[in-house]
Amino acid sequence: MKLVHQINLAFALSLILVLSVTAVVIHYVLLDHFIGTQRKDMQSIGAALTAKLETAAAQSIPIESEPLTVSGFASAQVAEVGVIIQDSQGNIVRSTPVTPTAQYMGIAAVRPDSIASFKSSSVDGQFLTEVTAVPQGTMTLITPVSKIKAIEQALLGRLMLVFGAGAVVMVILSLFITKRLIKPLMHLREELKKVKERQFSEVRRVSASGELGAVAESVYEMAGELERYNHVQRQFFQNASHELKSPLMSISGYAEGIRDGIFEGEDIRKGLDIIMSESGRMKNIVTEMTLLAKLDSEDDIFKAAEVNMKELVEETIERINPVLVKKGLFVHLSYGDNESLTVYADRDKLLQALLNIVSNGARHASKHIYIQAGLQKGRVVLTVSDDGEGISEELLPYLFHRFVKGKNGETGLGLAIARAIVERCGGLITAGNRQEGGAVISLGFPVHRKTSVA
Repeated sequence: MKLVHQINLAFALSLILVLSVTAVVIHYVLLDHFIGTQRKDMQSIGAALTAKLETAAAQSIPIESEPLTVSGFASAQVAEVGVIIQDSQGNIVRSTPVTPTAQYMGIAAVRPDSIASFKSSSVDGQFLTEVTAVPQGTMTLITPVSKIKAIEQALLGRLMLVFGAGAVVMVILSLFITKRLIKPLMHLREELKKVKERQFSEVRRVSASGELGAVAESVYEMAGELERYNHVQRQFFQNASHELKSPLMSISGYAEGIRDGIFEGEDIRKGLDIIMSESGRMKNIVTEMTLLAKLDSEDDIFKAAEVNMKELVEETIERINPVLVKKGLFVHLSYGDNESLTVYADRDKLLQALLNIVSNGARHASKHIYIQAGLQKGRVVLTVSDDGEGISEELLPYLFHRFVKGKNGETGLGLAIARAIVERCGGLITAGNRQEGGAVISLGFPVHRKTSVA
């Protein structure tokens, strides 16, 4: 069953249940109200008739000639009232309707032995009776409950008609509102089908409000992210195949040349050197590609702990020192005074990121590399800059993308790996150019506060 039908069915059943309970409650409330009102009227009528009978007895007027109608209560009466007067021996002296307009069936023909049945019937709810002592004997007012129920049921029927009309209007409004709510869901379902079929670029934004609008916006943004991810992955594999194909072609060409005797003497040794060099380059590419894949997909690859940035920078310089000496480069270190430069990160992975960044600076520097660490706006900031030619404006937006190589670049994966590591450590990496010339790469991390155990 479709969701729109489920909602409408649930609403209809709920409405029927509410109206049924309301009808039962109103029935008993109305009946109790009418019976209470009738009792009060009977008490008032009894008091008025008692006064008449007392006056008649004082004036020795026969009871048969005394009028027992009470016209003043005709408009306020719920149901007609009959009166039966008995003498002291229990004989019926008179029985008649109280009001001239009342058509009380059977009062005039009441027999003495039926008075007891009226009184006993009042116990089980068939009649309402009001007994009053008068000078002539006993006066009994009688009203059948069936008359009161008939009036109550007539009024309840009219109320049910009003409720029924209101229910029809509510159902129509429910159909309209449900359609308005379900329509965006149906559109959203169509867009999700496109996501399922990997048609991310064809997903459109669904116009909706409230929580449904937030979900629709999330779906649209997710499709955009998936489209960008697919594009990056396709580009990654295209670049990877290209980068791996070049060394494989060199290795294959020189191997075939040596096998077929094309190279002789010193050329054979040069060919073997190229084969070894290209094999090493291909190994580095595969290693870095594998590391990038792990950084993207494996959560447990990071072992976070407290890391002192000063110690990490010093170890980085020690490891890269042979390259610095070979190229005749000077490294200038500067730290903030009396500042705690502790971050929470994976030490080995962050060391590798710094090695990639400093190595990149060493390839482009002319004579000097500057490394500065300190606190800025509550964050640990580390900058690595050089005095080289800087980064071209065309390359700058794509510097940290995979297989994007600048001048003298090797695999084009070093800075991409550095960005992945820094971001997994909760940091941010940016690149730019110095005003004095040369490139600058900045790393920012949240400060790790040591918690003291009491």
